[in-house]
Amino acid sequence: MHVFATDVPVVLLRLDRNPFHHGTLGAVRSLGRTGVEVHAVVADEGGPVARSRYLRAAHRGPAGEPTPEALRHCLVRTSDRIGRPAVLIAMDDLSALTVARLAPELTGRYLCPAQDPEVPARVADKAELAELCARWDIGHPETVVPAGGGEAAEAAWRLGLPVVAKWSRPWLLPAGSGLRSTTLLSTAAEARRLYERSQEAGSRLLLQRFLPGGPDTDWFFHGCFTGGGRPLLAGSGRKELSWPVRTGLTAVGRWLPDPAVEHAGLRLAERLGYAGILDLDFRRDPEGRLRLLDFNPRPGAQFRLFTDAAGLDLVRALYLDLTGQQVPEPAGGPGRVFVAENYALLAALAAPRAAAPRGRGRVEPAWFAADDPRPFVSMAGAFLGRGAHKGAGRVWGALRDFPAQGRRTARAVVRAPRQRGGEQAAAADLGQERSRRTPAGR
Repeated sequence: MHVFATDVPVVLLRLDRNPFHHGTLGAVRSLGRTGVEVHAVVADEGGPVARSRYLRAAHRGPAGEPTPEALRHCLVRTSDRIGRPAVLIAMDDLSALTVARLAPELTGRYLCPAQDPEVPARVADKAELAELCARWDIGHPETVVPAGGGEAAEAAWRLGLPVVAKWSRPWLLPAGSGLRSTTLLSTAAEARRLYERSQEAGSRLLLQRFLPGGPDTDWFFHGCFTGGGRPLLAGSGRKELSWPVRTGLTAVGRWLPDPAVEHAGLRLAERLGYAGILDLDFRRDPEGRLRLLDFNPRPGAQFRLFTDAAGLDLVRALYLDLTGQQVPEPAGGPGRVFVAENYALLAALAAPRAAAPRGRGRVEPAWFAADDPRPFVSMAGAFLGRGAHKGAGRVWGALRDFPAQGRRTARAVVRAPRQRGGEQAAAADLGQERSRRTPAGR
């Protein structure tokens, strides 16, 4: 392991309320194992991350809406409690965007990457990212930003169904709305209806041509950069399993050098003059051309995949850079495998024939660690408990609806023979009754 000065504490900031964010736990462990004093500003109680032996303290995030002013007040209060300047690392998009804008006001309290505060906002906004890719001739799925419901329906037909729908600023989606950052739509009517919820979503709707997934199609690029987009540590990886299957986050990934992916990531960071950590998602289209799907201006949840033979990873590289220490040249690392146990289990159950990880390499679990077992135990209990709760809810719903469904079915069976005569007529009526209860029949 590299030896370096660890006297400056770190504050990890996460405003997202997902309690199963293993990337935050990875950062806590990575820095805590070196002797760095690690604090986390998190929503609610912090979930399993707060159980880590390497976390000095979990501080509650802003109460209510995380406005810039509320977050500034929260960070100042946290700084006062720590009592000395600290490195500040944002772990989700909203945190990254807000910190970039607040950085001048936090001088003297926090050490942050020095870059144009508008850069994270430009690349995290999916509509602006599409415009940026078009301007710089970077591969990107064909995208339409409709100006009305009719235009959304027309664009869905033109792009081809199914079509991918995305909200340009997913961090603005209201909790409990049922809206998702990305949705696969199968009809033009769905595109029209989704567009009509734009005001509720708080940002623009994008429609993108669907690129089918398959073996070797899904790749990602992670990097840590200092001023002017100079790389300190970077690498490309391939998704072996994802959750949801073929559309979601990395459940199993492998560090694999890919010249095209690495060239695209390095070129984009240089053009932006990027500073800090980034996470890019790519997919190869049926013709083999690389397409940029997402740009996340913060560490990806699987960032620990990119750890060299001496233990250098992206957050350690950023810590060294922000505290004025020399970042060593990376040595080894490709071939490592990252597994997010909970999501890998779901992906394997949902798609048992999906490709298993190929080849061998050192495995980096997201949750389990022999020297820090409590987060894994907490995650497993909460994850299984949530699954049991959802399953019980579905069973109860089915039992609750059963009497009404039974009465409707009985009436159909009794009435049909009188009207048409015979078992075939009864079966036809029963089939129609079932079709009316299916989503397609509503």
